[in-house]
Amino acid sequence: MALPGELWAELPAEKRIFSAVLLFSWAVYLWEAFLAHRQRRVYRTTTHVPWELGQIMDSETFEKSRLYQLDKSTFSFWSGLYSELEGTMILICGGIPFLWNLSGQISGRAGFGPEYEIVQSLVFLLLATLFSALTGLPWSLYNTFVIEEKHGFNQQTLGFFFKDAIKKFIVTQCILLPVTSLLLYIIKIGGDYFFIYAWLFTLVVSLVLVTIYADYIAPLFDKFIPLPEGELKQQIETMAKSIDFPLTKVYVVEGSKRSSHSNAYFYGFFKNKRIVLFDTLLEDYSALNKEPVEGEEGENEEAKSKTKNKKQGCKNEEVLAVLGHELGHWKLGHTIKNIVISQMNSFLCFFLFAVLIGRKELFAAFGFYETQPTLIGLMIIFQFIFSPYNEILSFCLTVLSRRFEFQADAFAKELGKAKDLYSALIKLNKDNLGFPVSDWIFSMWHYSHPPLLERLQALKDAKQE
Repeated sequence: MALPGELWAELPAEKRIFSAVLLFSWAVYLWEAFLAHRQRRVYRTTTHVPWELGQIMDSETFEKSRLYQLDKSTFSFWSGLYSELEGTMILICGGIPFLWNLSGQISGRAGFGPEYEIVQSLVFLLLATLFSALTGLPWSLYNTFVIEEKHGFNQQTLGFFFKDAIKKFIVTQCILLPVTSLLLYIIKIGGDYFFIYAWLFTLVVSLVLVTIYADYIAPLFDKFIPLPEGELKQQIETMAKSIDFPLTKVYVVEGSKRSSHSNAYFYGFFKNKRIVLFDTLLEDYSALNKEPVEGEEGENEEAKSKTKNKKQGCKNEEVLAVLGHELGHWKLGHTIKNIVISQMNSFLCFFLFAVLIGRKELFAAFGFYETQPTLIGLMIIFQFIFSPYNEILSFCLTVLSRRFEFQADAFAKELGKAKDLYSALIKLNKDNLGFPVSDWIFSMWHYSHPPLLERLQALKDAKQE
């Protein structure tokens, strides 16, 4: 009787590759499901405010956040199960070669034969992203109009949602298709060192997108207005100047049209930095703190009819503390470090892709026996073959991110913002219904930001001082 190891060794190479990909995918899913189960148990069993949280969270907010996170976790379980089953069925039923052949038929009818591989690749990419958007639409609708609506976060109307989704799809294609076509062309003509040229190209594209995103892409979805002259703007400019941050503009974005979650970020290269504050972060600007204005029309009127009668956002001193944390990421070089790590990883992946692209058994494992399209090779190697490496890298980056967050908090402390950052973190946790209790393994694996209690404890001594 043959042992399992012997049976495995007797399988053709392509069968072993295919089986290994499926097994690893399900292993990752089961691991994630196990972690999520542990965290859901925390949500279910922690029904009273722990004593260490008594001074920072009332029982009503604690219960709201518990129920919100429990609903989100349950939704993630079912959407994750569907996604895993869908991916498995696509692989087993030969969905990738089917879609590639369909793309060839469509491009052929348009007068582009098999020799126009890049054209066929773009059709394939368009169909694949369209399929993904359509199958993900019901889940997105449920998340927005059931879960987020139920817990008071959704500010969108159905019309706004669909207009936003269509706009996102069109903008994505306008970027994805030209970039992909140029990348495929570079790989085709690059010779033995194509991986260097491909990496340089993706580096340039990423830097360009980071540069133009907030100025040309984000305004297609949200309204950006300059922060009016006043005390807050003067304080932001003074703080930026004190740490030599080359601030040029400060914007407020109408995030409340879409959601009542809060955020803030900075962008730009060299001597041209801009800060963006969500209106939901600012107590004086949050739509949730204002009465609906009579006579307003369209989406704003509908959105304001959805607002919940509650106080939201941070005071000016707390906003400055949050910005002190964000600017700490810049001053401590976290942004540059992340870019360097990302590009080192990108170069390594392109190098390994160059090593593996000639292996016909990789293509055969996914149903491509006669052709080896470059786009399919990119998909197979980057998405499937590299998946174990990607999981390890993701965990390492999560650990690094938590370290950076503590360092940015410490930087805000050095600016004298410990007390205000302490209260801001509590307010933001309340506004976003974050649940401050977590399973330690789930937290270790998933949280790119340290749990609230750990951040508050690190700030506590300085706050008391």
